[in-house]
Amino acid sequence: MSEPILQVRDLVKHFPVTQGVLLRRTIGHVRAVDGVSFDLGRGETFGLVGESGCGKSTLAQVLMRLEKPTSGTALFEGRDMFAMKGAELRKLRRDMQIVLQDPYTSLNPRRTVGDIVGEPFEIHPEVAPKGDRRRKVQELLDVVGLNPEHVQRYPHQFSGGQRQRIGIARALALRPKVLVCDEPVSALDVSIQAQVMNLLGELQQEFGLSYVFIAHDLGVVRHLSDRVAVMYLGRVVETGTDEEIYQHPQHPYTQALLSAVPVPDPAVRGKREVIRLTGDVPSPADPPSGCRFRTRCWKAEDICAEQTPALEIRTGGHPAACHFAEERPQVLS
Repeated sequence: MSEPILQVRDLVKHFPVTQGVLLRRTIGHVRAVDGVSFDLGRGETFGLVGESGCGKSTLAQVLMRLEKPTSGTALFEGRDMFAMKGAELRKLRRDMQIVLQDPYTSLNPRRTVGDIVGEPFEIHPEVAPKGDRRRKVQELLDVVGLNPEHVQRYPHQFSGGQRQRIGIARALALRPKVLVCDEPVSALDVSIQAQVMNLLGELQQEFGLSYVFIAHDLGVVRHLSDRVAVMYLGRVVETGTDEEIYQHPQHPYTQALLSAVPVPDPAVRGKREVIRLTGDVPSPADPPSGCRFRTRCWKAEDICAEQTPALEIRTGGHPAACHFAEERPQVLS
């Protein structure tokens, strides 16, 4: 991996569960993110995948300083992100931007596209002189494949894919070094997803961007990511390169997710074993003891309830958090 631009260690975010109207007594915690660690290299895409409710979006919000971490550290270019204040924090805001999930709600319907894309210049006026902002906005629209002359239009006059391009243009306005992409294509049609994914790939090459790419669709993550981490109930259960995760998964949860990825070729589809998980995802407010996946795992034994498996290299060449990690080669298109 190239030199890390972002280093996250043992990141934890717990939300208190309260009871009562006046006293608001804390009776528990929702363990949304519970000890996540990873490095992001310069120019690299780090994919974070898992089903809804596993803590991916909460992790994104903590990284963007929209939520305060319960504990843990995150270093951006060697500096503690969570200790930054004042001018140093403003600089971080420029260097790290986010692309949100829903293009229908992430854009202000009362503002024109020119105002939306140009808003970062109002917050950081040192980036662009006031008289030059319209030209820069038009350049950004052109970069993401939109007509620069549409600066006076409103979000409702664009399709879903075009709105997401507007969100990407806004995120690029300050020339960031890192983009946190929080499920940026999940609300789009499949054909539009491919267009936006290709655009993100082109922008990464052009501007040297580093991506933290969050999604629940393994196929989408595979298209763009260099390395992948699989999350379950707030914890990373397996991490490795694109090839390691998709061709040689070790954790039962990763194997189950991959077995559910649609394969268009009937001949290939017939060769693959489909793993059907039983039971529901446990509540993050009351996760199982030991391995959190054990209540749905076909390999679970007594040790799984007694000891939490460490995320470490076991039978293969990449880390997996399972007492009985076992490589299961995948048949993928």
